[in-house]
Amino acid sequence: MKNFEKYMSALKLSVVMALLLSACKKDGGYHSTATNSPRFAGNTYEYLKSKPGVYDSLIAVIDRMGLKQTLTDSNVTLFAVTNPSFQLAINNLNTLRRQGDKDPLFLSNVDGVQLDTMASYYIMRGSRTTDSLTLQDGLDLTSVRFGYPMHGKVTRASSSGLVDGGPQVIEFSNTKKSKFIRFWSTTTTGSNNILTKNGVVHVVSADHIFGFDEFVPRLTFIPPPPNLISLIGGKLSVLRDNNGGPDNGEGSKKVIDGDDHTKFLAELQGRLWIKFELNTPAVSGVYTLTSANDAPERDPRAWTYEGSNDGQTWVELDRRSNFFFEERYQTKVFSCPNTAAYKFYRIDITELRDGGLFQLAEWSINKAK
Repeated sequence: MKNFEKYMSALKLSVVMALLLSACKKDGGYHSTATNSPRFAGNTYEYLKSKPGVYDSLIAVIDRMGLKQTLTDSNVTLFAVTNPSFQLAINNLNTLRRQGDKDPLFLSNVDGVQLDTMASYYIMRGSRTTDSLTLQDGLDLTSVRFGYPMHGKVTRASSSGLVDGGPQVIEFSNTKKSKFIRFWSTTTTGSNNILTKNGVVHVVSADHIFGFDEFVPRLTFIPPPPNLISLIGGKLSVLRDNNGGPDNGEGSKKVIDGDDHTKFLAELQGRLWIKFELNTPAVSGVYTLTSANDAPERDPRAWTYEGSNDGQTWVELDRRSNFFFEERYQTKVFSCPNTAAYKFYRIDITELRDGGLFQLAEWSINKAK
């Protein structure tokens, strides 16, 4: 009897061990999950064409701007903008145009130069999956056309009240060529990592407005007449220069170098004028000011625009006060009813938004309209 009980105990132990071994064999331990990124058999352009009703507007822009070849045979990452994003942009533009009694515009006839610039924001060099954007500070991206600096960073959306508990999204930013994040314009992606033969597609969220925050301003901005500084030439002088002198990185020469990403920075000390002596007298009925890259408190708030033929006696042509730039790198065009040809022009700044340090990216003296 005792032998039988021993036999049954051993049998039970064997069964339990067999079950445990079987369970271990079935589970196999830890598995590295394979990527679930969808893969499309064709190139990036063909992927867009395979989704009728989704990317029609984007395809129209790509075709108009001559970017089809780039999306066909170049190694690129496309942040694909869907039809609703374009519809939002066009509606915003035409709402403003209706207020001015202007005919509506469409993707087929808006300014091609501006459209080309904005389209370039979405096509990046190289294949950039989300894995490459998981660095703490994200990754700097460069556009295929114009080498424009963009930025991508992977985060996780919230889910069921759990912060960062949802799917991965890419924060895709237009850096505005600024190192300061507060000046960036950012959108997010709705889906990621669609692999094609020549790159990667990330789909931008449908509530994004094509062009970021630039679509309407770019297509409603009326360029000023030709700049007399570059057209005629002459000599620049200022009441007070940067401590490093006119050739310094933020010296006075930067205010007429044609680059809105440089600036003239100096102490106001109650008043600061910038003067330009033309090689030959000319009529200026327009001038422009462009805000610098940072610190809005340094923007000019009040000034006069003046003309002279001897550099001593000045005639007031325009006066502004309580003025504010709404954005960085923003060019404002000012008109004045001047019909006289002057050899000297100057802008005489008397007040800033706040503080005593003045800055300005660009100043131009322009012909009458």
